[in-house]
Amino acid sequence: MKNLRKLLTMSIAAVMCAGAIAGCSNSGSIGGADGPTDIKVTDNYKIGVLQYADHPSLDNCREGFKLGLDEAGIQYELTEQSAKNDDATNTQIAQQFASQGMDLVCGIATPSAQACYNACYESGIPVIFNAVSDPVMAKLAESDTQAMKGITGISDMLPVEEQLKLIREMLPDAKKIGILYTTSEANSVATIKSYKEKVGEYGFELVEKGITNAAEIPQAIDLLVNEVDCISNMTDNTVVANLPVLIEKATAKNIPVFGSEEEQVGNGCIASAGIDYIELGKKAGKMAARVLQGEDITTIPYETMTESKVTINTDVAAKIGVTIPQSITDRAEVKNAPSQS
Repeated sequence: MKNLRKLLTMSIAAVMCAGAIAGCSNSGSIGGADGPTDIKVTDNYKIGVLQYADHPSLDNCREGFKLGLDEAGIQYELTEQSAKNDDATNTQIAQQFASQGMDLVCGIATPSAQACYNACYESGIPVIFNAVSDPVMAKLAESDTQAMKGITGISDMLPVEEQLKLIREMLPDAKKIGILYTTSEANSVATIKSYKEKVGEYGFELVEKGITNAAEIPQAIDLLVNEVDCISNMTDNTVVANLPVLIEKATAKNIPVFGSEEEQVGNGCIASAGIDYIELGKKAGKMAARVLQGEDITTIPYETMTESKVTINTDVAAKIGVTIPQSITDRAEVKNAPSQS
């Protein structure tokens, strides 16, 4: 009889223990005032990151995204993929992420953000975009204040006016600014529009050369450097991936190339008034954490990073014979290429 009572006591304890474990499990839905969401609380979230091209700006976005997740205390398993600037590969990877049941997907640069959203919409996987210049034009947001269902993120709309101020301050006699861009990239088209609206205010004329693929870049540059006093480079993925070609041909003509962020300056542009892409990525990572922690993505409007900083390359300036005014050097960060020793 004692043995029977002992067995019953042990059985009851085991059932109570199992119930306690189930009650503390991290696999249930996140609750809230409006009930559970589609996001599950887990020990490790499965996150896919699709980067459209391999160049420093987007690399910094990716690294910043991870830092943002880390700072928010998110535990995750990250799958990182690059489309290598290829649209077919871009679509294929996005579809793979959707089929793999990711908890969240991040698309870095407009083409990848669009591909991820198209692939993940039906399955309800939330998408965070990063480095998208004009989310509304890219059909990734309803308006500046209203997100679309299933997607939000951080915009890198370039501070065009700050860039024009910098160019005018450094090159007081310049008249024509050249821009090379890919006609199919929505981010580039949006930024070109901003340049067209503002160049006249600073006494410039805009000369633009559109390309459809990387093979057209050398010839377009050859034409551009013979028509302009300087070049302003944007975040066009195809052009940035071929920045060394642009720098080489422009330098041979002593044409200064202004970058759109500090990594481009370190890689041979003379200066930039641009945004910090590590910080851009961190903002996206923290936004992703909010979604994973149960916040309704449709209530989170996209954000535009507005802070800019001036970066200069004094080695490049000396090489092409440009004197950087003290008014610029006093407030700028110097980012020369690493010495080759």
